Amino acid sequence: MKIKNFEELATTELRRAALAIAEAGLEAVDTERVMRANVRLENDSLRIGREVIPLAAVGRVIVVGIGKCAGSAGEAMEKILGERISGGVILGVGEVPKFARMAGYPGTHPLPSEQNMIGARAIVEVLRGMTPKDLVIFLITGGGSTLLCLPETGKCEEEAALLQALTRGGATIQEINTVRKHLSLARGGYLAKYAYPARVCSLIFSDVPGDVMEFVASGPTVKDTTVVTDAEAILEKYDVLKLCGMTRCGLIETPKEDEYFKNVVNFIAVSNSTALEAMRKQAENSGFKTIVCSTCISGDAREAGKDVMATLAKSKPKTALLYGGETTVTIKGRGRGGRNQEAALSALRFVQKGQVMITLASDGRDNGDFAGAICDTMTKERADAQNVDIKAHLNENNSTPFFEEVRNYLMTGNTGSNIADLIVAIRE
Repeated sequence: MKIKNFEELATTELRRAALAIAEAGLEAVDTERVMRANVRLENDSLRIGREVIPLAAVGRVIVVGIGKCAGSAGEAMEKILGERISGGVILGVGEVPKFARMAGYPGTHPLPSEQNMIGARAIVEVLRGMTPKDLVIFLITGGGSTLLCLPETGKCEEEAALLQALTRGGATIQEINTVRKHLSLARGGYLAKYAYPARVCSLIFSDVPGDVMEFVASGPTVKDTTVVTDAEAILEKYDVLKLCGMTRCGLIETPKEDEYFKNVVNFIAVSNSTALEAMRKQAENSGFKTIVCSTCISGDAREAGKDVMATLAKSKPKTALLYGGETTVTIKGRGRGGRNQEAALSALRFVQKGQVMITLASDGRDNGDFAGAICDTMTKERADAQNVDIKAHLNENNSTPFFEEVRNYLMTGNTGSNIADLIVAIRE
C-alpha cells in the first residue's frame, strides 16, 4: 500500500472511501508498472510505446534516465532489456540504485547544485559519437529540470537563486521552466541534439498540467517553442534579477534546427490523467458520481482549496471531485509546508460535516516528509481541542506543523512516481 498511515487515518467510512480513491491513483502510476506497459521485447523486436524497432537493425542501445523516477525506471529497464543495453546514465534525486549496465548519478532537488552539473555532463558524454544505427532511450521524469543544470557559464547556485525568486513570486511551472530551458545546455532540446543522428525514443512521465511535453523536465528531447526574449519577459515580470542582485543571468538560445529532431519520437508514458482514471473507477465502484478534471488545479494553493470546497458544497450527495494539476504558494510567512498541505489547510476553513478532502503530491514529498493531508470536520475539531489555530498557521504558510500537530498528514515515503498533484473531495 502506498499510503503508509492509511489505517490510522481511515477512522470513518467516508475517510476510508477517500483514501481508497487516492490509493488507486498512486498505484496506477507506479513506475515499474508504467515501464512494463510501455517497453517490452517481442520476438526480435523492441516495442517502446507505439514504436516497434527490429533489433537486428540496431547498433548500440543507450539508456538515459532523468528525474525523481529515474532510478525506478532504470531498474525496470534493466529487467526488461538486460544485456541488450550497451550503456547509459541514470541521473536521479538522492540515492540512486546500482546498475549492471548503466552509471548512476545522484542529484539534488528542489535546488540545483554542483552534483547535478556532474550528472548532466555525464549524460552529454555518453551521447557523444552516436551513429544512425544506434538507439537512445530516454526516461524523462519530473524533477529533471533541476537535475539538468548545465549553464554555459557560472554555477548552479546562480540558477538556484533565480528559481527561489520565481517560486516566491508565484510563477507557474510553465514560466519557471521557460526560464530554465534558457539557462542550461542540457534542456530545451539539447539532449536530442547531442544524440543526433541516432534514433531516439523518449518515454515522458508528465508532471506538468496539460502534458505539454516541452515543459516536462524542461523538454530535453523536445524542440523548444520559446526563445530567450520569453525568458527575459518572465524574469522582468517577477523582478527576479533585481531581487537576486544580478544584472544578467547568462540566458542562451535553445536548438531550433529541425534536423536534430527528425529521428526523435516523444511519448507521454504516464500522466495525471492515468491516476485520475483509476481514481474515477474506484470512486464509481464505491457508489460516487464523479467529476474529473486533469487541468483544473492551478494558481494559488490557498484559493484552490477554497474553490474545491465551494464546488463540493454545491454538488449533489455522493459526489466525488477528482482533480489533477499543480498549484503555487505565495510565501508571506516563515512557516514550513507545501502546496498540497496549504490547499488542505485553506479548505479546512470551509469544510462541512459529511465532507472529506485529500490533497497529495504524487511523489510523496510535499516540500517535506509528508505527501499531503486529509481534512474534514474531525480535523477541525481536533485542532480546536488542541488550540491549534487554522488561520494563524495559514497566514504563516505553516501547514506542515499544523497537520503534524493534528496527525492528519499523509505519509507515503518516496512513491517512485511523479505526475504532479492529486485532489480528492467527496461528500455523503
